[in-house]
Amino acid sequence: MLSVGRRLKLDALDLVGRKVRLRSFTEADITDVYIGWLNDPVVTRYSDQRFLRHDRESCVRYLASFDGTPNLFVSVRRLEDDRAIGTMTAYVSPHHGVADVGILIGDRSVWRGGFGQDAWDTFTSWLLSRPDIRKLAAGTTAVNQAMIRLAERSGMAMEGRRMRQVVIEGEAVDILYFGRFKDTR
Repeated sequence: MLSVGRRLKLDALDLVGRKVRLRSFTEADITDVYIGWLNDPVVTRYSDQRFLRHDRESCVRYLASFDGTPNLFVSVRRLEDDRAIGTMTAYVSPHHGVADVGILIGDRSVWRGGFGQDAWDTFTSWLLSRPDIRKLAAGTTAVNQAMIRLAERSGMAMEGRRMRQVVIEGEAVDILYFGRFKDTR
């Protein structure tokens, strides 16, 4: 396991999948396009980001929140032209060897093109190859069918459900929790 407070080194992170390249997110990635994703109600439909208004300063603060932590913030880039299409995070619990993974594919022009699944599989495979990570975790709302399919296709199993935990478009919906151990799949 990681020692508490030790930062996973992302400087050399350059993961390549079939469709995407993953690299550390930097301040140069905070563009008008990126900020637009965070403020797009369609992109953030199932995320609590929909309650916030983002600007450059809020994004710089968020990026800075990763400094000195074991948590990871990754830029998802289309392999063919290195265009940013989304982000991923891993909130790492070093004491427990668990990484809670999230994804946002903000570029709607690539939705349904397999980019999210490729990014997810590439990142989670890398995480599970690390000696300090024994389990992956992820959560989503029960109405986010794309995320449910992504988790299930990657070998994650539903571990729990919080009934009617959040309200989306006026309806109370469940939050589903998924997990995958290093020794599965």
